[in-house]
Amino acid sequence: MLSFLPGPILFFISSVLLLLNTAVWAGLISIGGIIKLIIPIAGFRKVMTKLMNGFMWCWATCNGGILFLITRMEWDVEGLENLDKDGWYLIVSNHISGFDIAAQTYLLRDHIPMLKFFLKKELIYVPFLGLGCWALDMPFMDRTSPAKLKKNPKLRGKDLETTRKVCEKFKHFPTTIINYVEGSRYTEDKRQRQNSPYRYLLRPKAGGVAFTLSAMGEQFTNVLNITLVYPETENDVLYEVMNGKVTKVVMKVEVLPVPEVNAEKYFSEAEYRVDFQRKLNDIWQKKDEQIHQVLKQYDSKLLKT
Repeated sequence: MLSFLPGPILFFISSVLLLLNTAVWAGLISIGGIIKLIIPIAGFRKVMTKLMNGFMWCWATCNGGILFLITRMEWDVEGLENLDKDGWYLIVSNHISGFDIAAQTYLLRDHIPMLKFFLKKELIYVPFLGLGCWALDMPFMDRTSPAKLKKNPKLRGKDLETTRKVCEKFKHFPTTIINYVEGSRYTEDKRQRQNSPYRYLLRPKAGGVAFTLSAMGEQFTNVLNITLVYPETENDVLYEVMNGKVTKVVMKVEVLPVPEVNAEKYFSEAEYRVDFQRKLNDIWQKKDEQIHQVLKQYDSKLLKT
């Protein structure tokens, strides 16, 4: 609707609207977190968690409304047909920009449960952010460092046990855990520094996926392999979106069976870990080719040989 305006004006409008949208819903979620703290009744907390997830749905929907206002966005999405909002999912996805979470939350909001992330325990002490994420039942993890494990091997397996306890609550209501397995947002510089074998991706890290599957594998309905592409830009995607310059977002969803991961073998046998990493590398190789085909479809200047 406002796409005719100059980029700087669109950036100002979108910045104000996005900040207001986030402040309103994050504020309500934080208030819900305070109420959950004050009233520690299990049944009541479940009801409040559903309400907080509803607020997150509203945040995602309003983000879509803001995008509709500032740009003529074309959403090219495949693979949503057989998803279930009452299911349990683990998402593995490539990671391109700070816009990814907003785009994926908006596109998936009516098809699967709202996205959750494993967060470092230290983040719970960040004002508003920590309380809001706790109110949404995001799992906070206190990982044992390799140095501590070396000093005290008895701690091995403690993280997995803790994760299982933290995730017990997810048995009672549908949940989606998302993992950006590259561990960082993609840039061409990072790809070259890693000597990545892929044209459009960083090397995937199997540890986080294996850890999640070890702790929650029996709860998941499926693994969702999601590929995101912004065929118009390789620059700061979020900045370009807010300037109204990104009008195409491509998201492909592949539904995969949940692999069984033997925690004891994964964390003690190198050959078992290598085999799991190889399987993830195969998925990433196919994802890289899929991105290439998407860019060819849009005749993109981002194509690589």
